[in-house]
Amino acid sequence: MTDTALTEIPLTTLDGTPTTLGELADGAALVVNVASKCGLTPQYTALEHLAQQYGGRGLTVIGVPCNQFMGQEPGTAEEIQTFCSTTYGVTFPLLAKTEVNGPGRHRLYEELTQTADDSGEAGDVQWNFEKFLVAPGGAVVKRFRPRTVPDAPEVISAIESVLPQ
Repeated sequence: MTDTALTEIPLTTLDGTPTTLGELADGAALVVNVASKCGLTPQYTALEHLAQQYGGRGLTVIGVPCNQFMGQEPGTAEEIQTFCSTTYGVTFPLLAKTEVNGPGRHRLYEELTQTADDSGEAGDVQWNFEKFLVAPGGAVVKRFRPRTVPDAPEVISAIESVLPQ
């Protein structure tokens, strides 16, 4: 970890408000790079369900719009917000459009991508809807690749393991 804890890295919400992971999530967080025009976009439904189901126990789902994968998140902040709320009923926080790979990679993703997936592979985000589970306190405990759906048994089990009973 760098000199700044993961929970203190400066972030910006979709509406332009400065924040941090620690301010958005006082417990665990599931950080997911999202896109509106991707074949995996229907995962928003399961992400919102997780936010509703586990929010009371301390889980915050955080969507991170990213346009780095075939331009699948081309919209403005307002367009993204409208799409997410009207199409999928998203109530969880969304960050400003963010680069997750490459030379412009956000510091949050510099830290998150150091975590390996179950096959032992760390590094670049593969595609939209890659998920990182952050435990209360800021430790990254699990990385799920894009095709692992948010309500897969292994995701649910990992979430349950970091939340208070």
